[in-house]
Amino acid sequence: MASNNLVVPQANAALQQLKMEAAQELGVTIPQDGYYGNYTSRETGSLGGYITKRLVQLAEQSLSGRNQ
Repeated sequence: MASNNLVVPQANAALQQLKMEAAQELGVTIPQDGYYGNYTSRETGSLGGYITKRLVQLAEQSLSGRNQ
């Protein structure tokens, strides 16, 4: 069973910042109440995909020793 619990809870602030940056770049407004039910699958999928792409890039940079 999947969960949305963070493995490293201290990373929450950084993940929220990443989500805000991704939404701004994609032109998607983050709902203040956290309810995404009024959003299209395309909007939420593009946001999730973008965040995943950035997380992979950050991990690759970290593994290669190149921190920006």
